[in-house]
Amino acid sequence: GDAMDKDLYDLPPEELEGIPTVCASLREAMEELEADMDFLLQGDVFTRDQIEGYMDLKWEESYAFEHTPHPGEFKMYYSC
Repeated sequence: GDAMDKDLYDLPPEELEGIPTVCASLREAMEELEADMDFLLQGDVFTRDQIEGYMDLKWEESYAFEHTPHPGEFKMYYSC
């Protein structure tokens, strides 16, 4: 999108709604890619097999990350 000449932190919520954002997690990014990957297939840049192989690897990574305790959780609940 175009550059903005405004402080994004000071914008009211109704103005923020129209501003694109990045995904907050790998899981969210994978869900979005799964829902719309056609743009990557245009022009034969990637094949469906390449994208699905990449997604398989990233789903494993996401699962491992989501099931690993954060150091803060470890300290709070496991420390002696």
